Amino acid sequence: MNNTKTKKKGFTMPNNYVVIFAIILLAAVMTYIIPAGMYDRVENDEGRMVVVDGSFHYVEQSPVSPFGIFEAISTGFTEVADIMFFIIFAYGWISVLLNNGTFNAMIGGLIRKFGDKIEYMIPVIMVFFGVLGSTMGMSEETYGLIPAFVGIAIALGYDAFVGTCMTYVAAATGFAAATLNPFTIGVAMSVAEVEYPYGLPYRIFIFIVFEIIVISYVWRYARKIKADPTKSYLYGIKLNMAQGVATKEELINSRMNGKHKMCIAVFLITIFFLVFGTLQWGWYINELSALFLIAMIVSGAVGGMSANEIATNFVTAAKDMMFGAMVVGLSRGIVVVLNQGCIIDTIINGLSMPLLAMGNALGAISQYVSAMGMVVVQNIVNFFIGSGSGQASAVMPIMAPLADMVGVSRQTAVLAFQFGDGFSNMFWPNGIFLISGLMGAPAGKWFKFVAPLFGIMFVFQLIFICGAVMIGF
Repeated sequence: MNNTKTKKKGFTMPNNYVVIFAIILLAAVMTYIIPAGMYDRVENDEGRMVVVDGSFHYVEQSPVSPFGIFEAISTGFTEVADIMFFIIFAYGWISVLLNNGTFNAMIGGLIRKFGDKIEYMIPVIMVFFGVLGSTMGMSEETYGLIPAFVGIAIALGYDAFVGTCMTYVAAATGFAAATLNPFTIGVAMSVAEVEYPYGLPYRIFIFIVFEIIVISYVWRYARKIKADPTKSYLYGIKLNMAQGVATKEELINSRMNGKHKMCIAVFLITIFFLVFGTLQWGWYINELSALFLIAMIVSGAVGGMSANEIATNFVTAAKDMMFGAMVVGLSRGIVVVLNQGCIIDTIINGLSMPLLAMGNALGAISQYVSAMGMVVVQNIVNFFIGSGSGQASAVMPIMAPLADMVGVSRQTAVLAFQFGDGFSNMFWPNGIFLISGLMGAPAGKWFKFVAPLFGIMFVFQLIFICGAVMIGF
């Protein structure tokens, strides 16, 4: 008798690249099925290309061929090369601070200061990044910080998800619950002809509520896995980013020396120029990449590293971040395929039509239903157009006059836009695969963690959009 037991194989989440490529194939198939269409676009007074409302028309079908799929992938890498290198340059700087002990000494000082209340570091750091996201539009800027905070969270007895939430999720929540964010509501209000920054008190209230939601969610999870590590979504999974991470004891014993203090001075100056340059000089990805390169070289030099050591550190950092950076390029291929097939405008037009129909049919409650419909539409559109300012330019010229027709204020339409553009960045495949790639964690695990949070946030999006209608926002 054969006693060999056959193990049942469960479902294994495919590699991130495999899933993204499958989505690209699906997008290519859609270019054969969905009619091609386009809106006319004109340049507005600020030099931004915007859609002409009511100009949608069908055009000749232009499906993406099998060979064109691979061309689209190549084009996608080219289009987001600035973001890919930004991620590498940002982590190049942070890795210098990690390798020369500055980051450990900084965190060690914070741990000693918080003492038995070390868990309060989580909300403090999340509020900091949340405010930056809400006011100056910080989001992608946190990518290079994720590995460092993953290490911090693990050293404190948490996991990589907690470290990622302390930076990226906090900033992304602030980005979506924007108070002054120039990249989303700044552009959207300009296109919708709404005075910037309209409705600031209500936006601040929304920001506070969403920050409470995300901090409570993360804090509860952090406490749970601190008490029982087996409750972690990542229990038993080895992450490359966790290799060589200092222990809590090592962090506590990390003391400042003169070189560390000079590196911290460089760190603070860099953060100052990041904020000031973004707000006052209009800096974005390319300028910030240059800033991080300078910070990497200066931090390495004042920290006692030779030129060869700085160069070697940069190469190692680039290797560590390549998986996540490459996800950005591959994901862009989805948008390239949809653009080449000329179906994005068709999708946007198709999504906007039911809103007008509802507004004409539902009477007294039509304003509430239409406003909620705008939130749903914007969340869906964000799957196809990832750029906040790009989405504002493409969608707000349609949504603003549509809001007039269904009896909803243009300010409410802007609020629906910022909700849909922001929160789903954490949920749609591009965000899931990018962030899991930066952590080096399975995408399926990250999805299981973030999906309930997005569900809670979506409910509150609907509540706040109805509140906007009720108060005449």
